[in-house]
Amino acid sequence: MPRILMRAGKGPFDPASPEATMQQNLIATNVGNLLFSNAVHKMLSTSDAEIQVNGPRLNGDPDDADRINAEYDLFVVPLANAFRHDFRKHLVTLTELIERLKIPVVVFGVGAQSSVDYDLDEMRSLDELVTRFARAVLDRSASIGVRGEFTERYLSRLGFTDVEVIGCPSMFFHGESFQIAKKVPELTSDSAIAVSVSRWVDGIGDIVMTNYERYPGLTYFAQELRDLQAMYWGDTSAVANTHDEVPVHLSHPLFQERKARMHVEPHTWMGGLAEHDFAFGTRIHGNIAALLAGTPAMVLCHDSRTLELSRYFGIPHRAIADTPRDVDVARLYDEADFSDLVKGYPERFDRLVSFMEKNSLRHVFASGEDGGAGFDARMARVDFAAPVTAWEGDDDGGLGYRIGWLKEAHASQARRVAELRSRLDKEAGKLREELAASRERTERLERALRRVEREQRLGFGRRVRRGLARRARRLVRWRGGRDASSAAPARRAGGAS
Repeated sequence: MPRILMRAGKGPFDPASPEATMQQNLIATNVGNLLFSNAVHKMLSTSDAEIQVNGPRLNGDPDDADRINAEYDLFVVPLANAFRHDFRKHLVTLTELIERLKIPVVVFGVGAQSSVDYDLDEMRSLDELVTRFARAVLDRSASIGVRGEFTERYLSRLGFTDVEVIGCPSMFFHGESFQIAKKVPELTSDSAIAVSVSRWVDGIGDIVMTNYERYPGLTYFAQELRDLQAMYWGDTSAVANTHDEVPVHLSHPLFQERKARMHVEPHTWMGGLAEHDFAFGTRIHGNIAALLAGTPAMVLCHDSRTLELSRYFGIPHRAIADTPRDVDVARLYDEADFSDLVKGYPERFDRLVSFMEKNSLRHVFASGEDGGAGFDARMARVDFAAPVTAWEGDDDGGLGYRIGWLKEAHASQARRVAELRSRLDKEAGKLREELAASRERTERLERALRRVEREQRLGFGRRVRRGLARRARRLVRWRGGRDASSAAPARRAGGAS
């Protein structure tokens, strides 16, 4: 029986409430992370496999390496855009853990993040760290599975050839077959449309508001932990008159009109998206979740990670920089062509299977296995939490948690403030002691300096007096010698007369 440890915030059969999701960050800041970790979990759920996840501390602790070596046969690491600057600290921790492991380590779907024009120069500051990571992985596996062409090119520049483009495992959630088609001939004002948003992408706010005004059935599917926190706790944006075109504040009309949803489970997320006619936006996993739910989707690409995955899978996409800010989503729907996605799927699936077998991974698509049917049946029996909408201040069953959380947060902050004050008092005491000692040293140095100066003055005076004395003695000797020499001829002259 293979004992597998998997990098994931939580297991697919472990339902979590919104409260637990926030408290423990079970989605690793974005629910899209659960989509691809669940997909890998399903692929490896063979009849005799024992799979455990490492929980919210996704990148592990290097000091746990001995325990992991003793308890598991394999460490499986589904990743997203891990080769990016703000993931550096986490990548260091993960690399240090892998370097201490003696069991095989298999990486699924890691990606590099750069600009939409695939600028490799943006990656140079990461070269040393990524090289170390890739070397550690390849010392424990046959190859690294990457998201797309750009990541393959980047690792090739670093000198690695055992790299296979497999895309993101989330796209293979349904196994060896995949079909998608448009549900309606065209979008109308009555169409149900789902939008996903990356709040930092320029222009997305204008596109959202343009289509909010045109389509009453537009729904915002949030994905990030901070979205969940804002929707659950509320904010002061309405009374503070804070507004933004992007749905980041609860003053946004999509929140005000309860047209925003946050799912904390991929299962319910896909279920909600299945009720829509079309999905679009900047989130790659927001659109992949829609496609898996049978809903046509288009990605508005804004960086290398969204572009390389869209290209690899043949997902309809366009650069958001080239998209008019007043674009009608009906135009995106008309442009969407899913022929490459569907036609190329079998070959991409075979490539994924080949990657798993090359790395000696047993999977549910092998002969004698159920193709994932057991996984799906078990998922169907789990009672997952309902999606979260913007809280309106009523008692929705979570009021006790909110009050308890605020109380604990206040107490925690009070303890933190007390600890900081105590630390500051200690530091201030040390500084006062150091200052006093410094003043004492300064005074001693000043006294010593005055002594030196006095001695220098006295020494100079002595040297001057000694010099004058020497000059006086020389002068006396000189004059005495001169007087003696002038008297000798006179004596000689007198004696001769």
